[in-house]
Amino acid sequence: MTDPIFQSDFLQTLQARGYIHQITHPAELDAAARAGIVAGYIGFDATAPSLHVGSLIQIMMLRRLQQAGGRPVVIMGGGTTKVGDPTGKDASRPQLTDATIQSNIASIKTVFEKFLTFGDGPTDAILIDNDAWLSKYGYVEFLRDYGTHFTVNRMLAFDSVKLRLEREQPMTFLEFNYMLMQSVDFLELNRRQNVTLQMGGSDQWGNIVSGVDLVRRVDQKAAFGLTTPLLTTASGGKMGKTALGAIWLNAEQLSAYDYWQFWRNAEDGDVGRFMRLFTDLSLDEIARFEALEGAAINDAKKALADAATTMLHGAEAAASARAAAEGAFEQGVTSADLPVVDLPKDEWEQARSTRALVKAAGFARSLGEAGRHMAGNAIRINDELVVEDRMHSYDELLPGHGAFKVQFGKKKIVLVRPV
Repeated sequence: MTDPIFQSDFLQTLQARGYIHQITHPAELDAAARAGIVAGYIGFDATAPSLHVGSLIQIMMLRRLQQAGGRPVVIMGGGTTKVGDPTGKDASRPQLTDATIQSNIASIKTVFEKFLTFGDGPTDAILIDNDAWLSKYGYVEFLRDYGTHFTVNRMLAFDSVKLRLEREQPMTFLEFNYMLMQSVDFLELNRRQNVTLQMGGSDQWGNIVSGVDLVRRVDQKAAFGLTTPLLTTASGGKMGKTALGAIWLNAEQLSAYDYWQFWRNAEDGDVGRFMRLFTDLSLDEIARFEALEGAAINDAKKALADAATTMLHGAEAAASARAAAEGAFEQGVTSADLPVVDLPKDEWEQARSTRALVKAAGFARSLGEAGRHMAGNAIRINDELVVEDRMHSYDELLPGHGAFKVQFGKKKIVLVRPV
């Protein structure tokens, strides 16, 4: 089966850059995108003060919609966060207070402003909290108006529910209602903002289809759903998961340097794909980078890191991160832009060993694991290879930094500073 040929700029761009996994009504959506301004939304729950890079493909989808003359609508899940999306989870989410949810929303909002243009114009982005309507419903009213449009039989067939039950993990009735709430979001947005498109990851297909069906059934109006493919690395790993933890989008949770390094360390087979998905580099430029071979692939990785970091943190931060990384890894220069871990002096006084430094830097979860890294010739302290545990003194602190330079492999450096 050949890929459909789209006529609208929006779907042509999505297809060419690899965003499309499933579409509910491809011909209708294509025609709507050609005929006028399509308003499309994606929902983001506020379970933490920052989104991570796993959400970036969704943010970029909204960016592509705006670039093609559509109107992006960002939905913050002030209401749905109180329930928690069960998709892909084996346990219920912790219950957050209203104050924590609103604090998280305020923090997350700042990221969208880096990728989208907000305002009052016809194609300007808007941000809405779904608590504005979800918390206004009475329980009986909600069930009466919308419960009749959902059958338990069909809900049990969707992967978000079925896979949880197949793993014999309990699913609360609270979580079971999440699909209804997300579907009602689409109906409310269609009525309030003329939103006709809901987008999301492939794991949201069941929830999205339910929302499309609800809009079409209750109001007999056009509604469409579109999902992106599940993102994995070329080696099959989960996108955004690293030895140092999640790749957060807020600078307070992850520095521009670490963000640049994440993209710089992409696998060779991912560089072109990541450029298409996560940068505004032209397809011709990307094709030239994909043609590079051998050591020259590193130039493509740096271009990916530059473009992605500039979009989120700005050109100055990207240039500073690149200079710090090149200095540290290629020239042996230690920059103030390198990530720093503060190690309380009382902890440092108790164990001044190489293993303690490796563990403090976040390169090992235990002293034993740190020892195995050393035995594998993976650890350098102040650029010196250390293969056996030894004691370190304050005399070894790098001048001007008051820290130890701890390097793991060829790609990770952290300054550990006794404070």
